[in-house]
Amino acid sequence: MAASCCSTPVFSISRPHTRFRVVSASQLPQINRLGLSFQPQRRLDARKSVLVSSLGDSRTAVVTGKSWDKLITDSGLPVLVEFYASWCGPCRMVHQVIDEISTEYSGRLKCFLLNVDTDSQIAEDYDIKAVPVVLLFKNGEKRDTVIGTMPKDFYVAAIERVLSS
Repeated sequence: MAASCCSTPVFSISRPHTRFRVVSASQLPQINRLGLSFQPQRRLDARKSVLVSSLGDSRTAVVTGKSWDKLITDSGLPVLVEFYASWCGPCRMVHQVIDEISTEYSGRLKCFLLNVDTDSQIAEDYDIKAVPVVLLFKNGEKRDTVIGTMPKDFYVAAIERVLSS
């Protein structure tokens, strides 16, 4: 199975019965039988710029597989975790909303980001198939989920449900 953002895989589990062919970027136009035109170099540059801007602009702390138990499972406060990928455009929009929520709910809710490319095991543990996904935890248990890029009101409503439970 693979997780995706705009139909781009986040991670995949290879299957033994599937054949893959590795090609270089210079070979792509030669194997393009559908007559589609694209420039692979432009896409690679776009991914690099997204990585810098999406992480550089965020004020929300990052959680990793190593710090997961300490920051999420053992937290005394409810916790919001955004599962994202550095190359995902919609994730950048959700980052902005989560940054606002982090400021507004300071002292009542902890907010974190988890990169599914670098911590795929945590994403698999919580069955994350696409990004962005926001999970809300209370007392170490997953209580609510918001999938996709939603208006701030959706996230706030989910947070209020978790806080009042």
